[in-house]
Amino acid sequence: MKTIYKTSLVAGILLLFVTLFSCEDSFDNTGFNTNAAVSITAFSIAGTVGEINQGTGVINVVVPYGTDITSQIATVGLPDGADINIDFTQVMNFSQAISFRVVNGNLYKDYTVSVSVASPIISFKINDIAASINNTSHTILLTLPAGTDLTALQPVIELSEGVSISPGSGSTIDFTNPVLFTVSTATSSVDYTATVSVPVEGLTVAFLGTAATREAISNLDEKTACDWLFDNYQGAQYLSFAQINSGANISEIDVIWWHYDSAQNLPSIALNPAVTAALQTYKANGGNLLLTTFASQYVDALGIVPPGKGPNNVFGDFPPNGGVDANSWGITFAGHEGHPIFQNLETYEANKAYLLQSGTFRLNHTGWWFLPEWGGYGDGAGWRSQTGGINLASEPWDTGLNGRVVIAEWGDTDKNVVVISLGAYDWYNEPDANGNPSQANGYINNIQTLTLNSINYLINN
Repeated sequence: MKTIYKTSLVAGILLLFVTLFSCEDSFDNTGFNTNAAVSITAFSIAGTVGEINQGTGVINVVVPYGTDITSQIATVGLPDGADINIDFTQVMNFSQAISFRVVNGNLYKDYTVSVSVASPIISFKINDIAASINNTSHTILLTLPAGTDLTALQPVIELSEGVSISPGSGSTIDFTNPVLFTVSTATSSVDYTATVSVPVEGLTVAFLGTAATREAISNLDEKTACDWLFDNYQGAQYLSFAQINSGANISEIDVIWWHYDSAQNLPSIALNPAVTAALQTYKANGGNLLLTTFASQYVDALGIVPPGKGPNNVFGDFPPNGGVDANSWGITFAGHEGHPIFQNLETYEANKAYLLQSGTFRLNHTGWWFLPEWGGYGDGAGWRSQTGGINLASEPWDTGLNGRVVIAEWGDTDKNVVVISLGAYDWYNEPDANGNPSQANGYINNIQTLTLNSINYLINN
């Protein structure tokens, strides 16, 4: 019985294999198609071909200036046998991104199409310096180095196809006051106001740092900020903490700017009693301080705020860490629209401006105040009462200025301390962890304008 059982079992297994393999050729799999193509071959609107990223499924279409994207028909190139879940042959509104799916056989692929209208003014430059162009408010803003003669400048203007402008590119123009430019197409025209400014002349502005000299600055964010200062202020100078510690005379300096990006904690030299005493005396005698990024913490060491009332949320990455965000980062200055610090910023909504563009590598160096969560402040009014400061700006969602303090000022009759403390205040965008160069920050002009305004405000208010 035992031998017969084993023989029967083996025979059964062999029979099963024969059955399976003999059925393989006759198996009907015609209803399961996994070889179908699902990638679209083309996408266009109003005769403009879109750029398709097959990897991400993102389609970008930039139509000519003047095109009404709220009422357009799209043309989609589909592979053989494919279908789509949206009828693009009907008139559609493309002012918002539209997602759709391509299906072929048993496969599918998702796409998102974003349509934008080309700017009528591609670029506006004077002396090779590019202006900030806001197509919502129809403004052109440009800051030139101190000492520039504004009475006879020649802007170089690049326009979209089919667009003209008056005064034209290359015209000699007096920019002492704002200048009106009329942008026209065959069917419409709109006026842009161009404002060209220069830093206040005669100022002595010192860039404060831990390096012994300007040339020795190793942090690229600090170096980029310092280089911008020297490019724009004839009276720029470098000031080291070691010089202050050694008793250097700082009384003739109009504004001292410390932009600290190197470390989350303040360096020991900055906390040396001889240094803090010298800067306290400088401030008491009318000197002005601009403290940015991690340097915002200095308000505690210098006694600008009561003990323990400095920034309560300090953080950030350091290379090779950091990353890219799909969102642009910025500020709201709701309630302070007329403040000199925020003038000439390129805004995307009333009282809201971006500082750091989406897709740009960022380290998010932040030294701000959280209000509801920590510190017992409760809201903006509580923060003002406990710190003696005036909160001027917060994150864009916080239009009541009750959640974060990212820009603030201190002073009695005259305000002589300004703090800018958010991670979007980023002068240099490092390569990513793989060494790939970062996308350029399209809102760097707003960072420069905010800094220029702050320096000029401190000396003028």
